[in-house]
Amino acid sequence: MLLGMWMAFFAFNFSLFTSCGNKRLSPEELQHKLDSVKVIEIKEKLKAQGIDLESSSNPLKMFYDSLNIQPLPISYSEDYVKFLPAFLPVPEEIAAYLNFEGRKDRKAITLPETLGARLLLLAADDEEERYSLWLYSLDDDYLPVDKLCLYAVEDEVEEDEYGMEQEEFIQWFSITSDYEIRLIDYTKKDIETRSNDVYCLDPSRRFILQEKKD
Repeated sequence: MLLGMWMAFFAFNFSLFTSCGNKRLSPEELQHKLDSVKVIEIKEKLKAQGIDLESSSNPLKMFYDSLNIQPLPISYSEDYVKFLPAFLPVPEEIAAYLNFEGRKDRKAITLPETLGARLLLLAADDEEERYSLWLYSLDDDYLPVDKLCLYAVEDEVEEDEYGMEQEEFIQWFSITSDYEIRLIDYTKKDIETRSNDVYCLDPSRRFILQEKKD
């Protein structure tokens, strides 16, 4: 809303400069002004979440602390990956810190901390009303250490040697109260498991494959 109002304001002033014979703003100057407005809007969005980039030495910590906490255990459901209950928006500036740029409708929630490890669930709208989910581990400065894809928007269909569709696979995930992370691919029609992987978080805050069943 704010961005639209400012863009309209600059467009109006740009037309005045043109029609009144005053100095015309170059496309580069106008874009610079619009970019400045975007920065202001991002900062205002962050302030609404209690994050003041100008007064904080670590905006990532402020962002992390502003998020809701996802109770454990959790597991995949269609409603969960569609509605993302209690997730909050991830502004572009924070997404850049997390190497999560270029994605639509970014949202995040934290998990309860374990052994000093900070875990963050990040979501992005990869298809209309269907979100992909990544689990991030963060270091002491709240920067990413490792990430694990929990759920991706892919309706994967295997084909036979003649190119005919055989089976559609569904992804399922769960995270227990002990932070055991299980990822399962199974067939949609016959509910047969194709893969069953179990991960844990090691002391270096990396996700380690503990068990793999094909």
